[in-house]
Amino acid sequence: MSEFDTKLVHGKSQNDNNTGAVNVPIYNSTTYIYPKADSKVRWDYERSGNPTRNYLEDQIASLENGVRGFAFSSGMAAIHAVLALFKPGDHIIISSTIYGGTFRLVNEFFKRWHLEFTKVDTQNYQEVEDAIKPNTKAIYFETVSNPLLKVTSVKHISKIARKHNLLTIVDNTFLSPYLQRPLDLGADIVIHSATKYLSGHSDVCAGVVVCKNKQIGEQIYFNQNAIGSTLSPEDCSLVRRGIQTLAVRMDRHLSNSKLIVEFLQSRDEVSRVYYPGIPGTRNFKIASEELDGFGGIVSFELKRGLDAKAFVEHLNLIQLAVSLGAVESLIELPYKMSHAELSTKEQLAAGINHQFLRLSVGIEDPRDLINDLAQGLDYVSSLNPESVVKASR
Repeated sequence: MSEFDTKLVHGKSQNDNNTGAVNVPIYNSTTYIYPKADSKVRWDYERSGNPTRNYLEDQIASLENGVRGFAFSSGMAAIHAVLALFKPGDHIIISSTIYGGTFRLVNEFFKRWHLEFTKVDTQNYQEVEDAIKPNTKAIYFETVSNPLLKVTSVKHISKIARKHNLLTIVDNTFLSPYLQRPLDLGADIVIHSATKYLSGHSDVCAGVVVCKNKQIGEQIYFNQNAIGSTLSPEDCSLVRRGIQTLAVRMDRHLSNSKLIVEFLQSRDEVSRVYYPGIPGTRNFKIASEELDGFGGIVSFELKRGLDAKAFVEHLNLIQLAVSLGAVESLIELPYKMSHAELSTKEQLAAGINHQFLRLSVGIEDPRDLINDLAQGLDYVSSLNPESVVKASR
């Protein structure tokens, strides 16, 4: 068995050509020839299967130690295909802090299917247990929540789910298989927005799903083929290429994040830093036990009276944009951007205020990133120096 970093570079051979090509070719054909009318062919139509996509799906299944992988046209398409496993009247427990797009899908789409959802704090195991009803079918959560970076124990939630014969569904986008493999910890299904760390270059929109049960895999494949939200061969090749450098990119994301956390903690303009790698927190305890690293996302709050909007707009190197997990550093205001679907009341309940910022740390030189953050903080401090002085007393 190959080591993980080797598996990133070398996926399963498709035995698909006689050219000696190092990488699986991009098969652009939408249809395939039947040798005879009654032939049982491996490929017939692109939506149902494609050799380039199959390579990526085999590879992600191997990285997650699952039985089957699936590639979708977006992370939301992947989540949709998984939630489409359930039928009207089924109840699903979800974490109280989830990505805004997932929140929209749950509340404005699947509730029309008459699926029931209950939000819980997945760090509170008693609250999870108390939410289980006779019609509960699954527990869905993000291992590291977006954007507060609360870490949920896959081991503990999976144990509760098994006790009640429920599925454990994990969105592990913020970590990637490099930092955690939820199926090894007891989960049944793992989802990634492959737009983020797996592809890693802000140039492809994609989602992947891996399951550890063959029967569930058949159901997900049915949804993928029936709904048709498959990833194109060209984009499959881009994700495949991104995966090959995942290890070296993640190592740089991790080292840069550590330095940036230390810098932010030293600044008077910052009231709080959110990062699983900060000792003394429950997030740190869980992360230390179940993760192979603390991730490349750092969230923080500016002190009251400082203009967070002016801060992000004054940065020069770090770009103001949604998304994350790419080689370039990106910063955003969740209340205006990634979580704008939530009402003000819902944002505040989730811990998102107007001072809250989410930084996706890229792989640039950390000195340049820190210098950019420093000049931005200096700028907003100069606009209202009293706020920093008062807050520091």
